[in-house]
Amino acid sequence: MTIEHLDVVIVGAGLSGICAAYYVQKRCPKKSYALLEGRSVIGGTWDLFRYPGVRSDSDMHTLGYSFRPWRKAKAIADGPSILKYICETAQVFGIDKKIRFNHRLRRASWSSEDALWTVEVEQAVSDQTITLTCNFLFMCTGYYEYEQGFLPQWPGMDDFQGRIIHPQQWPEDLDYAGKQVGVIGSGATAVTLVPALAETAAHVTMVQRSPTYIVARPSQDVIAHFLHRILPSRFAHALVRWKNIAFGMYFYHLARRRPQQVKQAILKTTRDQLGPDYDVERDFLPAYNPWDQRLCLVPDGDLFHAMKQGKASVVTDQIETFTATGLRLRSGVELSADIIITATGLNMRLMSGVQLTVDGKLVDLSQTLSYRGMMYSDVPNLASSFGYTNASWTLKCELIAQYVTRLLNYMDQHGYAECLPLRPESTIGDEAVINLTSGYVQRALATLPHQGQRKPWRTYQNYVRDVFNLCLASINDGTMRFMKWGTRVAASAPSEATSLAQETLRRGASASITSQEK
Repeated sequence: MTIEHLDVVIVGAGLSGICAAYYVQKRCPKKSYALLEGRSVIGGTWDLFRYPGVRSDSDMHTLGYSFRPWRKAKAIADGPSILKYICETAQVFGIDKKIRFNHRLRRASWSSEDALWTVEVEQAVSDQTITLTCNFLFMCTGYYEYEQGFLPQWPGMDDFQGRIIHPQQWPEDLDYAGKQVGVIGSGATAVTLVPALAETAAHVTMVQRSPTYIVARPSQDVIAHFLHRILPSRFAHALVRWKNIAFGMYFYHLARRRPQQVKQAILKTTRDQLGPDYDVERDFLPAYNPWDQRLCLVPDGDLFHAMKQGKASVVTDQIETFTATGLRLRSGVELSADIIITATGLNMRLMSGVQLTVDGKLVDLSQTLSYRGMMYSDVPNLASSFGYTNASWTLKCELIAQYVTRLLNYMDQHGYAECLPLRPESTIGDEAVINLTSGYVQRALATLPHQGQRKPWRTYQNYVRDVFNLCLASINDGTMRFMKWGTRVAASAPSEATSLAQETLRRGASASITSQEK
C-alpha cells in the first residue's frame, strides 16, 4: 500500500494553523503540505465557543494577521466576527482547499533512519485510521482540551433543580431571558458572560472565590480611525499595529517593575466606573500583583455598566454547597438561581495530547526544554505554535511561522534532512515554560516543558526581542544540530516512503531562498 507523503503537515485550522499555512505556501512554494483539522469546520477556539458575548480580549490590529489587516470599526471584536475573518482569510489565500476536515492526529513517530514523521490520523466520518508521512510536523492546536473544560465538584450539585452549564459546551436551546443566573468564576469568560446575559436575564450574579484585575477599554480605537483617514491603508495599519504592540509592552513591563503603582491605577479606574460608594477593594483587588495572571478586559466598561444598572452584581465568597434553588455561600448567604454557569476555566493540553515517539522512545514533554518557545529539546523536525500570555496570541504565532519557513529553506539550501534542538549536557534551568499563577496553568505544571535561563532555551514574552530571536537570528546557532541525507540511513534499500521523501527534498533543495529569508 502506498503511503501519502507530504513535506509539511500542519495540525489545527484555527488562528495559528491558518497563519502557518499562509507562510508555508508563500515562503516555501515548492513544498507540499496539508492542514489536518479534527473538527468539521475552520476556526478552532472561535468556532468552538458559542456562549453569549464571546469576544477577544486583545485588539484585532494585533490579534489579526499582518498580511491581512483588520478592517472593521471595532478593535475589540466579537467571536462571530473573528470567526468570519479567519474563514475569509483561508478562502482568500486558497488555504481552505488544503484543509482535511475530521482528520484528528493521534500519534506521530519519528524515524531518524528515514528522517520522517509517520503520523496516524483518525477520520471521524469513516471511523478509519490513515497513515501519512512528512518531513516536518507543525503543531497549531492551541493549549487546551477541546472535549471539555475544567469543572470542580461542589457538594449538592445533584440537588440543584435548574441547569448547570459550562461555557465550553454552551447549549443552543438555553433560554435565560427573565431568569436568575449565577456565574461561577472571575476570569475572562465570566466577565464576558455577565454583561451579555444581563441584557435579557432578570439578574446575573457573578460568584468569585477571589477577585481579578479588570480593566475597561474602548471597543473602538480612535487613533486607528484617525490614521486610516489620513494615511494609506497599509501604512496606517502598520502604525496602529506597532502602536498597540508598544503600549502593551510598556504596560506589561511597568506592571512588573512597579506593581503597586499599576495596581492603584487599575483600582482608580474601577472606582471611577462604579462610583465612590462601591467597595472596590472587596471585589476587585486581587491578592496577587498585576500580570501574575492575565488581566481581564471589559470593552466600553460593559460589566460595570450592567452593575450600575442593577442588572448584575459581584459576590466575593466561597461556595459551601449547591442547593435545590441555587447556592449557599460560606458566609451563610443564599443565592437563588434558575441557571448556574460554571465559568471555571480550561484544561491545558499541549498539542491536543498527541502521542509522540522518537526512534521508538515515547516523548514526555515535561522532561524537555523549550527551544525558542516553539521547538523541544531532542525532538527533531517539529515545531509548535504557542502565542503570548501577555499580548495577542497571533503576534507570536506569526513570528514562529516565519522562523519555521526560514528553517525549512535553510535546510533545503544545505541539503539537510533533520534539525534537532540538542539539549545541553548541563542543567540550565528548571522553570516552567509558562510562568503565570493562573489556576489552569498551575493544574498543568507537571505536564509542561521547561525553559532555561538564557537563549535559545528561554521563552520570552516580548515581541521586539522575539523579532530578533526568531526573524533575524542565525538559524545555525550552534545549538540546533543538522543532519544530511544518508548520514544515518541504513545500508539496505530505502522504503517507498523514504524514496519519495528524498525525491521531494531534492526537488525542494534546488529552490533559492529570498533575501528576506536569509
